[in-house]
Amino acid sequence: MTLTTDRRAALKAKHRAAILQAARDLIDERGGREFSVDDLAARADIARRTVFNHFASLDEVLLAVCEQELSVIIDRFLADMARTPIGDGSRASMFDELESAARGADLAAAISSMYRILGDPGKDDPKAAVLTQTAFSRVTERLRDEVARRYPAADPLDAALLVESLMSGIVVIAEHWLATSGPAVDEQSVADWDALLARLVHSVRSGYMPTD
Repeated sequence: MTLTTDRRAALKAKHRAAILQAARDLIDERGGREFSVDDLAARADIARRTVFNHFASLDEVLLAVCEQELSVIIDRFLADMARTPIGDGSRASMFDELESAARGADLAAAISSMYRILGDPGKDDPKAAVLTQTAFSRVTERLRDEVARRYPAADPLDAALLVESLMSGIVVIAEHWLATSGPAVDEQSVADWDALLARLVHSVRSGYMPTD
């Protein structure tokens, strides 16, 4: 029984990995999400129904690929937070951690990858906008959980609002950056991103610092 279960789990993992790799290959070849479930199944060498055994829709496949692309960046983001000494539990202290992690993470590259995978949310592409918001929402949940873990005594509403404010702002400046500088990641576009992030940090910080 255990051996059979292990084999099924291994086969399931193999199929999922094949689907995601096929999606990556098709994204690279076609420059975005211009492929169908049939294309995906053929490239992964699996039955069409097998795709739906793992993912509810093609959009979920794209989001999973996007999450893989972002995972290195977000893991670094969380690792930077984990290495920072926990502050006094104030909103300003929590914000300082998030700010430091945001500046240390290679967000410009991550957003460029999202553009390549999901499409440009600023180019009259409603699906790209929805998928981008969904991807950021999933990342926001991870950050909110980490802040709550590090600051169990903090007001949970304060912590949630802080994370939501920063991540919502990142979505806004990402759209602006894509429209004006991105998605190429070169010295100038990264400098432009850093300037936008500095403006966001100043704007969000001004809403949290005076009350502490």
